[in-house]
Amino acid sequence: MTGRRLSLILALFIFFSANAQAAGTIPVVVKLLPGANLSLISSLLGGTVIDTLPGANTYLLRLPTLPLLTFTLKLLGVDWLELDRGIQLPANPPLSLLGVPGGSADDWYKQQPSLQLVHSGNAQAYSTGRGVMIADINSSVDYGHPALTGHLTAGYDFVSGRPTDVTALNDDQSSAGFLDDDQSSAGFLDDDQSSAGFLDGAGIHLLDDQSSAGFLDNGAGSKSHGTFVAGILAVVAPESTIMPLRAFDDAGNSDLFTLAKAIRYAKQQGATVINMSFGTLTDAKVLKDAIDYAKAANIVLVASAGNNNTSSMQYPAAYSGVLAVAATDLTDTKASFSNFGSYIFVDAPGVHIISSVPSGKYGIANGTSFSAPIVAGMAALIRSLHFSGVSTTISESTVPIDWRNPAYHDKLGRGRVDLLDAVH
Repeated sequence: MTGRRLSLILALFIFFSANAQAAGTIPVVVKLLPGANLSLISSLLGGTVIDTLPGANTYLLRLPTLPLLTFTLKLLGVDWLELDRGIQLPANPPLSLLGVPGGSADDWYKQQPSLQLVHSGNAQAYSTGRGVMIADINSSVDYGHPALTGHLTAGYDFVSGRPTDVTALNDDQSSAGFLDDDQSSAGFLDDDQSSAGFLDGAGIHLLDDQSSAGFLDNGAGSKSHGTFVAGILAVVAPESTIMPLRAFDDAGNSDLFTLAKAIRYAKQQGATVINMSFGTLTDAKVLKDAIDYAKAANIVLVASAGNNNTSSMQYPAAYSGVLAVAATDLTDTKASFSNFGSYIFVDAPGVHIISSVPSGKYGIANGTSFSAPIVAGMAALIRSLHFSGVSTTISESTVPIDWRNPAYHDKLGRGRVDLLDAVH
């Protein structure tokens, strides 16, 4: 080390030490250049190293203040630095529970109208997703649910191992709206006689509001998200393997660093499809780096477009190479809540979707979170047949729906997916 550089570092040490507070409270993600000294940089910033992304030269630090001397940090070997922002699932999603007669098949909901519309069952005559591992980054999953038996592999719990002394800063879209339709059980199906008829014909009914409220009040709201998404993957690609990666806690909280860690883990464990039914308005370097890492391995990345009825970019859906999925209803009309815009890749049903919920139960809900796993399952069906060209096959097999959505022309991507056409 040259005398000039050593003098500079000593001067910086004095400067940062004089301006550092006694205790660090700000979670910051730092990526270092090759050869940079993590211990030295952490000491200069008055911080504590909390976590690391293996092989990425990226670290989570707790700092007393957010450094502003960007050029100076570059001299020390800091590539970039950003806040570790939090992402939160809604605490009480309006998911309605279903009363299912005893003796019903565990996967009875595979015949629901939304999956019939995209020809999910017919597609399975040609592919069932055998040999493909789908990683789902989500909240906890009920491993004992009958609908998921035989479909899950050992995943990973990033929540239980997450450092407890760092609280991520709230994101500006903290309630990104994964189940953001405000309809209660009362009148939930009044506008959809097809779904109502399907349930009636199977002897299945909506439980009353009190039953649903009690279930959600017991903390199942945020927890149900992972089980619900896994249930969709299980019936769309029944012979694929689902790897649940728990990145959201039972209160629905996660952060950018944890999500990036989960994406990288999925790649390292051999997943070839990753479903991401979450989103944030924050364009974060740590999240984009993880996406690029997975893309380089030819992993199919699928993400929900968001439920705020806006064209504002939601990430990771808006990143290049990610298949952003908007939600439609049974008439191929954009769901009232669904985001739209130039970054949408395709559309899939997201209104009155039926799937599994914790404690062996079933429910019905709305959201682009549930459109995304239909496409992720579709990707598994295609990848089981041929490894390359999955996104092209998906886009070339869609049903045009712009004519049904004149107000959203060119803002709903290639169209609504058709699973049979993609594999036949």
